[in-house]
Amino acid sequence: MERVAQNGLVLLGCGKMGSAMLQGWLEGGMAPGSVHVIDPKPSDWLRAAGVHLNAELPDAPAIVLIAVKPQMMGDALPSIAAMGGGETVFLSVAAGTPISAFEAAFGADSPIIRAMPNTPAAVGRGITAIIGNARSTEAHLALAETLLAAVGQVVRLDHEDQMDAVTGLSGSGPAYVFYMIESLAAAGEAQGLDADLAMHLAKATVAGAGMLAETAAEPPDELRRNVTSPNGTTEAGLEVLMDAENGLLPLMERTVTAAAGRARALRHG
Repeated sequence: MERVAQNGLVLLGCGKMGSAMLQGWLEGGMAPGSVHVIDPKPSDWLRAAGVHLNAELPDAPAIVLIAVKPQMMGDALPSIAAMGGGETVFLSVAAGTPISAFEAAFGADSPIIRAMPNTPAAVGRGITAIIGNARSTEAHLALAETLLAAVGQVVRLDHEDQMDAVTGLSGSGPAYVFYMIESLAAAGEAQGLDADLAMHLAKATVAGAGMLAETAAEPPDELRRNVTSPNGTTEAGLEVLMDAENGLLPLMERTVTAAAGRARALRHG
């Protein structure tokens, strides 16, 4: 992070994801004066953050974080293309844009790291997968990890093709969980619960089970068995959910496959 303090950081795009990361950095002690943000529609919070906003950029910042929407990429990249070919690290959190597209813009001799975060980053509970190009060193990847850790966990991939599966699982996964909460609440209503109570129970159950799964020493299958009494209520529900043909496992396999397939299709144009 010393290089960031000395050479500065450029944040290209400051929507929900960019704002979540910037807030994490500032709360972690990063000096606002070392951050340069380019955003056409800055929020009131961003205007008051003390960063350099839509001002002249440093010639060779330590890192450029690209957080614009994929459809805005064509207009945004030329503004920073001159930073390529040196020690500036380009870190992209833009979905669907492959490393090759950034190498075409900045040159293959530029360190380029592609990342796939997810929306729980907004509350510091995201998980981000990263992969770097051939020019990215361990130091470059470590810097990216340090920055992305401000919004949650970070994992490294072995090759870029895995990014489509990550997109289908953790990138799109929060939406699946939100729909599960909706469905649990609707099922509770169908059993006679008030709508607000059913939603409260569903939210707390999913959030609590997720926290337990993440923090417990036991794996999820053991946690499941621990709360499943023979011939009990949980077993009756799981018999439906674990049906080999129509249960949750084949449904989730089709769900993740569909999302990963769409990611591949978008990547190949």
